[in-house]
Amino acid sequence: MIRGLALGLLLMCAAVPAVPAVAQDADQVDDIIVVARRSQTPIWEVSRGDRSLILVGNIRGLPHDFEWSPSGLEAATARADRIMYPPVARVSASDLFRLLWRMRTISRLPGETTSADYLDPAVQARLEAVMADDGDDWRRQSFVFLGFDLTRDKAGYRTGGDDAEDVVRRGARRARIEGETVGEVRGDEIVDNLINQAPGAYVPCVAAGVVAAEGGPDGFVARAEDWRALRVPEVIGNPLDVALGQCWPWGDPEIGPQLRGQWLTAISGALDQAGTTLAVAPLRLLAEPGGVLDGLEAQGFEVRGPDWKTGQAD
Repeated sequence: MIRGLALGLLLMCAAVPAVPAVAQDADQVDDIIVVARRSQTPIWEVSRGDRSLILVGNIRGLPHDFEWSPSGLEAATARADRIMYPPVARVSASDLFRLLWRMRTISRLPGETTSADYLDPAVQARLEAVMADDGDDWRRQSFVFLGFDLTRDKAGYRTGGDDAEDVVRRGARRARIEGETVGEVRGDEIVDNLINQAPGAYVPCVAAGVVAAEGGPDGFVARAEDWRALRVPEVIGNPLDVALGQCWPWGDPEIGPQLRGQWLTAISGALDQAGTTLAVAPLRLLAEPGGVLDGLEAQGFEVRGPDWKTGQAD
C-alpha cells in the first residue's frame, strides 16, 4: 500500500510530452467559445484588444459512468492557436528510489508523536470518529498520507474518468495543435519537500479532510454534478474540493505557491500573444477568491463566462 502511494505521489503529475506544433489559421474566438460551451464545462473568455485567452476550469476525478458532453470541447480545441496544460513533475529513477528509501520518514510522524500532538482537540475528536474502524496505526501516519486516506478512502475521491484535460489533449493531438505545459516541478524538489516539511504545515489538510470524510462519497458525486451544471461556487465550496485544495500538493506551503506562480506567469504571457490560447486549468485555481479570474478582472480584462462568485453577471 505504501509503495503504491509513493508511486502516486510522484506520478500523479506525470510528464506528458508536448504536441508538435503545426501552423494553423485561427478561427474567430467567438466561434470557438460557442462550440466549447456545448461541452457543459466551466469556460471563460478573457480578452483585451486582439488578444484572447480561453480558460477551461477542470476538476480531476469524475465518478464512474459520469456523463457530460466532451465533443464540443474537443472540437473547440482544434480551432485554437495554442494549448496550455498544467505543470508536470519531472521524475527520475533516482528520485523514485530515494522516495522509496525514505518512505518510513515520509509516511510517519516524527519521533513518537501522534496526530493528537498537532491537532486541535475538537478536530482530533472528529478524526477519531471518522477513523473509528481503522485500528490505531493512522495516529502515527504522516498528515500527507492521512490526508490521502481521508479524501480517498473516506470521502470517496478517485482519479480517472475522461475529464476536460484528457479531452483537450486528445483534441490537440488529433488536430496537431501545439501544446505546452505551464511549468514543471522537479522530482528531487518533491522528495525533499515530503521529507522535510513539518507536520504542522498539513494541519489544515487534515481538518478539511475530516469535514469531507464526514460527508462521505456523496460529496464526490455532488462536486462532479455541480461542475457539469456550471455551478462554480458550489464546486469551490464543496468540502471535498476544499480538502483537495488544502492537501498536498496544492496546499503545501512550498509546492502550492510554485504551481500557482507558474500558472500566473503562463497566463500573463499568453495574453501578450496574438491569436487565441486555450488553457485547461484547475477550477479552484481559476475561481477561488483572489484567484486567477479575480486577478484578471482587477487588471481590467473582460472576463465572460459562468458566475464564479456570488452576484456576478455573465
